[in-house]
Amino acid sequence: MKNIIQHINKAFDHRVRLGIMSILMVNEYADFNMLKELLGATDGNIASHTKALEKEAYIKVKKSFINRKPNTRYSTTTAGREAFSKHIEALEKLINP
Repeated sequence: MKNIIQHINKAFDHRVRLGIMSILMVNEYADFNMLKELLGATDGNIASHTKALEKEAYIKVKKSFINRKPNTRYSTTTAGREAFSKHIEALEKLINP
């Protein structure tokens, strides 16, 4: 049981970031309002946590306009998918050694 938390990724230690990545892992993409609705988080929470994940290069951001309204869509990067999968595996090993 040496170093049992070694592969737990600090980028995913907040519940909102964990939620964002979970949503993006099972969907091709999600827009800002979808994340906000599914997670029950404020605009500021979604904005700050997506920014943190973007800074780590775990998610991509695409901004566009739909019927003259701004739309921000998020999707995972390959690095993000790999890092999140390793994080989940580490949590599973911690729970079921």
